[in-house]
Amino acid sequence: MSHVLIGFKTSPQGVDWPTLDATWALAGELPVFESAWMNDHLSDPYLDRGGSSWEPVTLAAALAHRVPGKWIGHAVLSNTFRHPAMLAKQATAMDIITGGRFILGLGAGWHEGEHDAFGIPLPPIGERMSRLESAVRVVRALGSPDARMEPGVTLDDPYYPLRDALNLPSSCTSGGPPIWLGGQRPRGFRMAARLADGWVLAASPDIGVDEFQVGRDAILHELEAAGRDPATFTFAAQLPTGRSRAERATGLASGRRFVAAGAGHIILGMPPSLGPEGLRTVASEVAEPLRATIG
Repeated sequence: MSHVLIGFKTSPQGVDWPTLDATWALAGELPVFESAWMNDHLSDPYLDRGGSSWEPVTLAAALAHRVPGKWIGHAVLSNTFRHPAMLAKQATAMDIITGGRFILGLGAGWHEGEHDAFGIPLPPIGERMSRLESAVRVVRALGSPDARMEPGVTLDDPYYPLRDALNLPSSCTSGGPPIWLGGQRPRGFRMAARLADGWVLAASPDIGVDEFQVGRDAILHELEAAGRDPATFTFAAQLPTGRSRAERATGLASGRRFVAAGAGHIILGMPPSLGPEGLRTVASEVAEPLRATIG
């Protein structure tokens, strides 16, 4: 078995800056965590409308210095919130800031209430998926060698065309940072296998190991059809650790099941308001026993 990475996720809802800053500062001192994650919402995703949320790309940039040497990612950014050219510039900055340890997680977008509240269009799912595919191609193009020198890169795309576009300064990772997609249906599986470097299971109490196995099997089939080496592709699973010892024990058991099912990256979600001591507890009761099990 190849090395399985373990990360933590403190999503930016319902938490203040000092608590987040202190939590990530502690994470930088805990070697069991090899990655740091957050989600992407403009308000609280557990509410139909409203609630507090930090903007996560800005937030990740501000916190990156707290976790040197660890991967930083979003699971996942909503393609509806940002033009992919701007996203490519942000991803390039994060790639440089982290020394090549940024993972660009990207999805089609879904929360109707926050889109409506902020006047952001939420097209039907078919169009959203088409736009997501176009966005991946734009980000890839802006990470290519053509975007590093005159005359730049040109891409004929129905949604996001590029005309002699340069992306300077360029990323330190050849081709730009790795892209993980979050699609949870057949079209998303096919897109991940064709265009992405990884796939991340959605964070939801209704989605677990069975759904992960379905997605992984489908993507492996598509990778084989595309002639891609599965060893170059990452399967990531997200799971909650809750607020109680019993919930953390359940999270540990789930983590072991995800690894047995083929996950190469485990993301342990934690209510961010629990702060540094909450993260320390997740480390001792979930992450460290999981690492001891999987090696």
